[in-house]
Amino acid sequence: MTAKTTAKAADSKRPSVSYRPLSPHLQVWRWHATMASSIFHRASGVANYIGAILFTVWLVIVASGPEAYAAWESLQGGPAGILVTLALIGFTLSLSYHLLNGVRHLAWDAGKGFDPKGSNQRSIFIIAGAIVITALIWIFAGGLVS
Repeated sequence: MTAKTTAKAADSKRPSVSYRPLSPHLQVWRWHATMASSIFHRASGVANYIGAILFTVWLVIVASGPEAYAAWESLQGGPAGILVTLALIGFTLSLSYHLLNGVRHLAWDAGKGFDPKGSNQRSIFIIAGAIVITALIWIFAGGLVS
């Protein structure tokens, strides 16, 4: 008997087993706050890059002189101003979230906060905290309150 024949004979004696995925997948895991937090962290990192580019463009416009800034102000005064404001609010939310979640990552680097229940709770607090911080910035510093 060869080695291949012996292996086949041993396999045929094993009971039938239901084969499950070897690694977790979205079909296996249910959504939880820590999973969403990880995805939001990556998305906010991308949004921060885009926001930083747009902020740099705005700085170039400001540095280009009064004529260039007048064009920016006319854009802000028109219908596109709503989109610009929404983008700025989104950038503020992205920065706030990424900062808060970065602090949590620092705690994780120190070996703290890995318990599943606490991690989920902190994820919810971080998401809610980013929304509250963004709202406070836009209410008070954004000049929305007289």
